[in-house]
Amino acid sequence: MSQKQIDTSPNRPYWRFEIDQVFAARKAQMHQEAQRRGGGVALFEDCYTGKTLRGGEDYHYEHIFSAEEIFMRYRDRLTNAQIAELVNCPENIGVTLATINRSKGKKSVGEWLADTAKLAQLGVDPARVRAAARRAEEGIARAFQRMR
Repeated sequence: MSQKQIDTSPNRPYWRFEIDQVFAARKAQMHQEAQRRGGGVALFEDCYTGKTLRGGEDYHYEHIFSAEEIFMRYRDRLTNAQIAELVNCPENIGVTLATINRSKGKKSVGEWLADTAKLAQLGVDPARVRAAARRAEEGIARAFQRMR
């Protein structure tokens, strides 16, 4: 079996190695951009609340669509390295408070949006979540088309 066939086996298990490598590089890039915006202090806009987050606050870099969800969707057509690029396309990475990211966990956007009470408790704006998901889906689709 060739390497290409092994890399795109539709039954291969979820594997994060390449995803995590690209994610680390993207987070570093995002942090540098945020520091430039803030004149030395990282400034982000929370992708789910719209609030300003500053360096030192308890925030996480967040995949709008989870790495596992994207891996499972594309593993029969793309290599792990290609999937890592899709997962970590700029449109699929946001910044949010750690409490919000932990609340979302591995839930799909739809599952998470269904928990309206929890979203309200956390101050999450469902319209922002839907907008972030649309941007992420479009970014992932564009990245996939460039790979074809």
